[in-house]
Amino acid sequence: MSTIDLVALRRFLAFRPKGILQYSATLSNSIPINTLVYSTVLHHLEMATLTTAFPNKRIDETILCFYVLVFCFLPTVLCAGHLKKLYLPDPGPESFAFDWAGGGPYTSVADGRVLKYEGPKVGFVDFQVLSSHMPRKFCDGTNRTDISQICGRPTGLGFYYKTGELYLADGGLGLVVIGPKGGPGKQLASAAGGLRFGFPDGLEVDQRTGIVYFTDASSRYNISQIAEVVANRDQTGRLLKYDPRTKKVTVLLRGLAGAAGVAISEDGSYLLVTEFVKARVSKYWLKGPLAHTSHVIANLSGAPDKIKRNSAGDYWIAVTVQSQKPTPTLQLQGQKINGNGKILETITFSPGFNSSLITEVQEYKRKLYLGSIYIGYVGVYRKH
Repeated sequence: MSTIDLVALRRFLAFRPKGILQYSATLSNSIPINTLVYSTVLHHLEMATLTTAFPNKRIDETILCFYVLVFCFLPTVLCAGHLKKLYLPDPGPESFAFDWAGGGPYTSVADGRVLKYEGPKVGFVDFQVLSSHMPRKFCDGTNRTDISQICGRPTGLGFYYKTGELYLADGGLGLVVIGPKGGPGKQLASAAGGLRFGFPDGLEVDQRTGIVYFTDASSRYNISQIAEVVANRDQTGRLLKYDPRTKKVTVLLRGLAGAAGVAISEDGSYLLVTEFVKARVSKYWLKGPLAHTSHVIANLSGAPDKIKRNSAGDYWIAVTVQSQKPTPTLQLQGQKINGNGKILETITFSPGFNSSLITEVQEYKRKLYLGSIYIGYVGVYRKH
């Protein structure tokens, strides 16, 4: 059996095909997993829980594995702040964006839609549907990654304020853009450097130039095979650049171990990229004497996902931290770093933010917006 880091396994187990999953191994900093099998009793218990929360929705069985893991490894650290929940019609808010006027948050859900929050009286409404030719009843409510190339699965969002366009890194459809009024999306790219995208993940838009930077978690595995990225310690992830003027995609970095999030510096001189397999952050220089080179600036205590710059020029990283001592715990954290990789602040959101994974922490107007592919709400955290 392969040796798998539990935190990274939690990140991507839901992208496996349906069925019982079996893994057996341990890393020095991992909880042993010996033949992960969920019983019929637990299956019915978790199915009842999910179908109650989301009636008439199709629930992929692999998601149930994670709910079992949540019950087995409950976090023990409390968050020191107030957590509000903005409930969604479907689960899976992985990433967020706000438009130039401050509208939103916009977020994606598991069935491929992008939703916009219109306030507490209205809640979330459809802003964009990727599949204009497919009847929505085929896609609505699904979390099946094997049809993501039909329905879409946006994983990273970012506006270009000058045009009002919303760019999406989509796990099934590649790089997509939608107009300022919403509606169906337009696919811009599905390959680069002679290789199809395996699993586009994070995205950032340079507001000075309109250039879009995004990551591809793997060049070898697609979204429904993403657990193999972890199992095989895959290092075929890439950092990519899309220029809307030339409509071309350029490969900036290769050999990334699970490329996840990307963020651009305040002055546009560099990018920060997270790698969930190696639990680290790298800096890629866009300008200056080190242009087109990269180096590692931080090794993290857990598996990072998206990284987002705040208005002060620092960066929030969503980090899932697992430990065994003195007891098995799972902590969902936001770690704030500066441009040199120094950790400035750490906030633990669990157990109030009740999930087995955190995918994004984005600061907007003194609030932190929290995402996860396993929950049915957007977490909004305000410090005391």
